[in-house]
Parts: sequence; C-alpha cells; structure tokens
Amino acid sequence: MLPKKPMSFLFSRNVFLSISKRVGANAGPGPRHGQRNFGISRCLTAKPPLTRRVREKVEIPGLEQVTYADRLHFVPGLAKPVFPRWERDYKDPRFFKSPPAHELPLFKEKPCYVFNQRTSVLEGVRQALWLTKSKKISGLPPHLLSLAQMPENQLPDQDRRVQDAIKHARFWDTTEPRTSKEKYSHTLLLNLLHLCAAQRSSHPAIGRRILAEKYSLAATWRRGEDLFQVRGQNGLLQCAMDPLPGVCGKDEVVGTSDHILETFYPVSPTIDLQQVNVYQEDVNCTGFIGDYAYPHAHTLYLLEIEESGFKLLPEQFRAKMVMFSFGNALARAHKLFGTQPRSLLEHPITVQAVGTNGRIFQFLVFQLNTTDLSGDDGIKNQVWLDEDAELYDFAKVRPLIKKKQVKVPAGLAGYKPETFSKFLALYLHGAA
Repeated sequence: MLPKKPMSFLFSRNVFLSISKRVGANAGPGPRHGQRNFGISRCLTAKPPLTRRVREKVEIPGLEQVTYADRLHFVPGLAKPVFPRWERDYKDPRFFKSPPAHELPLFKEKPCYVFNQRTSVLEGVRQALWLTKSKKISGLPPHLLSLAQMPENQLPDQDRRVQDAIKHARFWDTTEPRTSKEKYSHTLLLNLLHLCAAQRSSHPAIGRRILAEKYSLAATWRRGEDLFQVRGQNGLLQCAMDPLPGVCGKDEVVGTSDHILETFYPVSPTIDLQQVNVYQEDVNCTGFIGDYAYPHAHTLYLLEIEESGFKLLPEQFRAKMVMFSFGNALARAHKLFGTQPRSLLEHPITVQAVGTNGRIFQFLVFQLNTTDLSGDDGIKNQVWLDEDAELYDFAKVRPLIKKKQVKVPAGLAGYKPETFSKFLALYLHGAA
C-alpha cells in the first residue's frame, strides 16, 4: 500500500494549478487589474522606470527656514538643517580638496595643448609632422645602414645569437604555457641591447653611454598663436656623453625651406591633444639635473604594448615616436641655445627612436634644424622613418594545424636578419 501524501503538498499543488489556469485563461494584450504578469520583464512591457522628482529648494529673502538643528534629532515638519563644511586644523593629504581652477596661481585664460604618453592623435604621423614642423623622408639614411654591413661591425655568429635571443624571450623566459606580449617584448629588447653592447671592445665610445628609465620630459614651443607642450615619461632612453652627429649636411638642411607642410583641413591640428588652463609657460626639462654626466639623448626605445587597457594603433604609435624624439631634441636645444627661437641651429640635434611590439620594429631618426616653429615657412626639421620591419614571421609554442596539415611549425620561423642590421646600425651610430 502506497503512503499517503501530506495535505500541505496537495494544497500547494492545487493552489498552483488554479492560479496557472486563471493566468492562462486571462492571457491577452496585458494583465488585468489585480493580476500579476508572470515571466515578462520590464523591457518587454515597455514601461520606463519611475523617476523620483526632486523638489526644488525655494529660498525667500528675509525668511529663514525653521530647522531641527537645535533639537539635535529629526522632527517631522521641520526643514533639514545645512551645516557648514568642517575644516581640519591640520593638513591631511587623504582628504585634500583642490580649489577651483580659476583660483590657482598658474591659471590662464588661453589654453595649452599637451601631448603625453597616452595621446592618440587622429591624423597620426601627418599631424605630428605639422606640430613639429618637419619633413618626412621614407627609409633610413643609406650611410647609416652601411654601418651594420661592414664586417668589422658585425657580431661573431650574429644570426644564431639573435635567434637565440628571440627564443629566450618567446619560449625560455617563462614557466607558463605562453609568454605574455608585455613580457616577451621587453625581454627581447633587453636581449638585443645586450648583444649590441658586446661591440664595446671594438668601439670604446659605447662605454660612454647609459640607459635611463622613467624620467620625466617637458618641452614647450609655439605653433602659430597656440602653445604646445610635450610632457611625461616616455620609455627607455639611451643617454651619451657625446652628441650624435648630424645626418645630413647644411646644404640639404637649407633645401628644406622649399618643402610645403601637409595640411589636413578641416581637421584641427590640435585635435585629440589634452587642453589645460593650469600650466607653467616656457617649461623645459630634459629629465636630468644640470651636471648630469650623460646629457645627450641618443636613442629612445618604446614598446607597443597594451597597458591598463590602453593601446595605441601603429600609426598613432609612430606619431608618439616622432613627438617624444622631437621633445628630447627641443629640450636639449633650449638648454644649449636658450629659449629664443632660432631659424637655423649651428649644430643640429639628432635623436633616434626604436619602437617594437616584440615582432615588428619601427625605426626613426629625428634631426632638429630649427626652433622657430611659429610659421610654416622657412627651414624645416627632418624625420627619417622606416615602418613595419618584421624581425621574424612566427614563434609558436605549439604547431598550427588546420585540416590535419601543419601550417606553421613549432618554434621560430621566418627570421629576417636585415631588421636586426637596422637595429645595430642605429646603436652604432656615433660610435663607429
């Protein structure tokens, strides 16, 4: 004989069936009064949420509100008191509240346009060339590339050592199944710099250099009626005791007067730049004190990686290389020749830049010929840019298999030695 079911279970089941029948019978365009709409969300009923109306506070001159401040507790019918802001008698940085911008001593009505390490300009390199009053030349200078082609400047067993540096960065320098791009790009850059530093025995000038990281740069210039500044930390900088020699002669520098700067009307040249009203005019700082033993910027190394959810596109990344190379050169020029604009520098200032994402390299050489950047006419600065040079094609931990066929084998594939030759040529510039 089966056991009887409890009465509570039968009652709840009957109630549920009766409710479901009534709901099914009354299903129509909408629920009736007093019935619930089961299984339908607010977005399907097309009813917006109720907004709470905020009462407007009416202040009548000469008529003070009666509040419950003296009662020290809430009293219905009396207004809520408004107490003055409590100020501490000591300074606590955790609760610091900045005064309004217009009350600060460095506030100015005319804005200043700032380029920082996170600026992503819309027009990329073209906008950077206009801001720096520069002429772009595709490719690196031929006499610079010839430095790495000389047998005495090459490393012994160079290709094998470079490939080992790539394998160390991609495969050997981790215990994880796959190395992150932030880690292997930084490791590869340090490995290549270590290989290039092995030339110190044959080139003693390499020993007169040092690497600096997390230094703050600041440079100011005027372009037309607008004031511009480039500021912030900008990667790993190789400093030297001796300045880099000029890339081209004086006749070629004077010939840049005929170059016409490319415009991108109707887009404003200041688009995507940070606009500030609290700033210090004529601020110029190389990031080092006056008696620093390595005052000359040689090569700036930047990583094209994602940091805190922020990443620049390749075109904007190359514009960042142009702007910070120009900033380092301009800050040094102001230290040497003063802040007064000069149409032609007696000794041009050269700064190099290398950018990489761990596989693709960007090479740049910037030569500052003039500090008179207000107008579009006259002598221009020069930029040599070599874009998207691949060091290798693939570096796979596991082979890529499609349709039971190995498309890309495991390990390093497609090594291109000419890319490292460009890297080595920029490193040996000024030492060979």
